[in-house]
Amino acid sequence: MTIEVRDGVTVLDGEPRLLVTADYPYYRDHPSVWADRITAIRDELGITIVTCYIPWRHHQPEAGSPPDFTGSTHPSRDVVGFLALCRSLGVEVVAKPGPFIHAETDFGGLPDWVDPEADGLIEPLLDAAGAPARWAGRQLPAPLGAVFDAHATRWLEAVGEQVLTGARHPDGPVVLVQIANEGVFTNGALPLSAYDYSASGLAFFRAGLERRYGTPEEYNRVHATEIRGWDEIEPPREWTAPARPEEQQAYADWGRFHADYLTEVYHRWTRAVGCGVPVVVNLNPPAGDHHSFDDWLARVRPEMWDGVHYGFTNWMGVVSADPDAQARYVLAAKRAPGPNLEENWGFSELYDRAYADATTSFHQSLLALAAGATGFNVYTAAGTSGWPPGLDSVHAAPYPDCAPIGADGTAGAKAPAVRALAEFFARHGAEFLECAPVHGGAFGLYLPYAGIAAWAPPGSGAPECGRALRAFHDRMRAAGLDYRVLDLESADALEPGSCPRLTVPGGPFMHRRVQRLLAGYVAGGGLLDVDGALPELDEDLRPCRILADALGGAAAPQGGTADAGGAAGTDGVDGAPGTGGTEAGGTARGPRVVEGDADAFLRVHPDRDVAYLTVLAMSGHEGPVRIDLDGRETEVVTARGGAAVLRLVAGALDDFLVKGVNGHLDSAVAAAVRTGGAVYAAEEPADLVRIGGPVITRPCQLSPLG
Repeated sequence: MTIEVRDGVTVLDGEPRLLVTADYPYYRDHPSVWADRITAIRDELGITIVTCYIPWRHHQPEAGSPPDFTGSTHPSRDVVGFLALCRSLGVEVVAKPGPFIHAETDFGGLPDWVDPEADGLIEPLLDAAGAPARWAGRQLPAPLGAVFDAHATRWLEAVGEQVLTGARHPDGPVVLVQIANEGVFTNGALPLSAYDYSASGLAFFRAGLERRYGTPEEYNRVHATEIRGWDEIEPPREWTAPARPEEQQAYADWGRFHADYLTEVYHRWTRAVGCGVPVVVNLNPPAGDHHSFDDWLARVRPEMWDGVHYGFTNWMGVVSADPDAQARYVLAAKRAPGPNLEENWGFSELYDRAYADATTSFHQSLLALAAGATGFNVYTAAGTSGWPPGLDSVHAAPYPDCAPIGADGTAGAKAPAVRALAEFFARHGAEFLECAPVHGGAFGLYLPYAGIAAWAPPGSGAPECGRALRAFHDRMRAAGLDYRVLDLESADALEPGSCPRLTVPGGPFMHRRVQRLLAGYVAGGGLLDVDGALPELDEDLRPCRILADALGGAAAPQGGTADAGGAAGTDGVDGAPGTGGTEAGGTARGPRVVEGDADAFLRVHPDRDVAYLTVLAMSGHEGPVRIDLDGRETEVVTARGGAAVLRLVAGALDDFLVKGVNGHLDSAVAAAVRTGGAVYAAEEPADLVRIGGPVITRPCQLSPLG
């Protein structure tokens, strides 16, 4: 009996599983209600995997005392008993021991005694101005600082040895472990200038430069500097409008440092916890500033993590109301295969009142899956009201305010929507994961440019990556086309048959290996769009025109696109008969919305005539959404901000979920779906569900949500 993660998909005992999970913060409830809440999650929501943080500050509040995992000092610290209870109730667990967890706990779950202001031997995390980074007023420790590193290692080793090793699959319930939180300290989306300028961080940075360049002389040649030793190198702290490629290298170096730094922390903490099940992380999506795609892309390099698996969260806005939030959310799902490990299903007062209704989270969970996620999480599934002092001094019970399972243990208004999703993907999840999105093209990331562009203002003339990707996203979605995201530096091959059209950012330099890869792609018949100038140099700033020669040397004007193999556009896709795709190299015919303010994504099976169509209505649209699937019309009727997922077999409608009621937007329709000759519709305002049986309508009465 085994558990592994293959290409972002959780495989339990040889069976791929779309990872559907529900978070329950046991530490916020008295153990007397644990069994009731776990049972409600299992029976009312239909979810059999629980996620839970293990807060360091809760289990080891005092530096001089060992961690309490059995409840000897407080009943809610009996995490060993909690895991045994999950096992007895047939529920598996994703354990999340931090060290930093956020989770609305004081100091992000760190104990007060690791605050550098409480212990002068602990090095603080510093920003570009030399100011300590803080969380709710307390200084954050530098992750690579020797004293904090030793404390964090001992904590994770204790969790691994005393809690997780004896509870791991198959003899226990623990199937995965998540380390860190949204980066390291919920800082995965912050600017590159935000950290880590501590002495330990800069020592790691300079050691990386020595590995990269070998000698100060080579560093000087590439950077046009005159340093005599590595300790003379200072990182960038502001944008100095560098025009020459040599002057831009320091920014590219700092971007690579962030990727190496995150990788190093992840590997250290994975080794420390060492309990023998796969390790995942939960990156937050990019922030909303003009440089945020580049900040995030420079730092988030899953190809480097080697044994640590990608996952992501929400927490960046209501996607049905905000196209920018949708773009950032889609990128998080596309960056690498992995599950959505935190979707907001319980918090409206902390974030947005739209989350008081299930429709907002239903929409976002389906969007993540359509865009490439391999699972979704209900965060937080059950309300709690019994946490001890010192854990969370800010928030009042219940936590969260509108969970699917209330703080009294009863199923609330959101529970049917959660259960419908859980049951649909319990039945069809493995097949859904086998299906491939119908793509209209791909974007190739060249991440040294992201390190530069993260500092550069728009219109600076510097190379771009994230802003070019965002523009590509907007073009593709405006045309109704899906796309892939590829990392060029780690790619082994680019096959025109599986990726007929590729857009890459342009600039003054590019890795020789990448240029050769792209030239081979063009020679094989691939259509390549270069968004910017064609490179004339390699990564060491030596002359290299492999790509320019392959494209005939035609450089694009600033902000333009150099095109090879055909006119600029968004065509070229592989597909399957009967589902709206075409043969490889043909014109993309994914789902095209012909009526209604909505988005649509299509996934098709490589071997069978099966497809999944996801329809996502924007917050301003109520009623019919008509979609053209390669000449065949499908109509879905949803509430404002609603969503639907349809299983199509040989073009005919099979199972489906359609959301017809959104109480937050005061929108209620009789949900309906029509395709071919089949029509299914509710007779009154209601959701519409079919999962392997008769059609079910779920009437809902609108009520004020505040």
